[in-house]
Amino acid sequence: MTTTHHTTHQATSQASTAPTHARPAKLKTSAMIASFADPGQKTTPAPFGHALNQLAEQRPEIVGLSADLAKYTDMHIFRDKHPERFFQMGMSEQSLLGTAAGLAEVGLVPFASTYSVFATRRAYDFLCLDIAEPGLNVNVVGALPGLTTGYGPSHQATEDIAILRGCPGLTIVDPCDAVDIEQAVPALAAYDGPTYLRLLRGAVPRVLDEYDYTFQLGKAAELRTGRDVVLISTGLMTMRALQAAERLEADHVDVAVLHVPTIKPLDTEAVLAVARTDRLVLTCENHTVVGGLAESVASTLAFAGVGNRIVPVALPDEFLAAGALPTLHDRYGLSTDSIVSRVRAELQASGRTGGDAGEPPSL
Repeated sequence: MTTTHHTTHQATSQASTAPTHARPAKLKTSAMIASFADPGQKTTPAPFGHALNQLAEQRPEIVGLSADLAKYTDMHIFRDKHPERFFQMGMSEQSLLGTAAGLAEVGLVPFASTYSVFATRRAYDFLCLDIAEPGLNVNVVGALPGLTTGYGPSHQATEDIAILRGCPGLTIVDPCDAVDIEQAVPALAAYDGPTYLRLLRGAVPRVLDEYDYTFQLGKAAELRTGRDVVLISTGLMTMRALQAAERLEADHVDVAVLHVPTIKPLDTEAVLAVARTDRLVLTCENHTVVGGLAESVASTLAFAGVGNRIVPVALPDEFLAAGALPTLHDRYGLSTDSIVSRVRAELQASGRTGGDAGEPPSL
């Protein structure tokens, strides 16, 4: 015992006098769940929950529901403020959407929150037949859309838009930031029909307040004009598109950004206005390349007889790995660096450089 104590004491003494070296912070999957804000970026906590609270003060028919995930969908903000108007449905997403439909039938306006994978994969039949087919004003709120969690395929709703785009009468909104969410919540409640919101939760970046922007359901917004490249983006990828456009200015590449917060119905007029061009056109989305924004834009151009090529920046058609979000976004091409590299490579391959393309058409 004495020897052991002496050895331990000696090791402790040596450790206390040894020089220390700061180790770089190790990214952890758990620490990065649903956190895509850049270090030092301006954010707003739980914008959905606070926006719903504010709306509920004005409209007593607003109610909230969740499937045992209020804390993780920012619905807890509403629950704590309006406990008599909140319904905890437990781990039963089919009951969540069925109950929301019943509440809408009697004149209430429900917002039902869960993870996107559960709303789309597990409860699609209830969303389609109980909510969309009768055209009820039910607002389904799906957290962790696309690659906004490092917890692997069981939580990554990489194909939620593809699943829901074919559902008749369903409006799909993919907000960029806290500004979009704050303005989208009252717009969705006012809309007479079913909606699906891809929720960004927790500390959500504020980006669009730096632009002359107002959310309008069903409308796209050109945030930047540019002569050389057009980025048609949705969701958090609009933030990345804007960052990429600023970076590319150093290369004398002039980049336009069209933000498309409403995936369905798509603002085809705005898409055609920017895509009828000799500029390089890319789509940017936090979703699989199958069935999302890229294919929506491509079909819009094809149906209008516009033969321009578009370049998709999207997730691959595969189940994704688990890990820290920054690492995964780099790996799967969603980071700002990835967009910048893709634009440079496409311009080089086409033999174009900044300033070569013609003037963009006016909207």
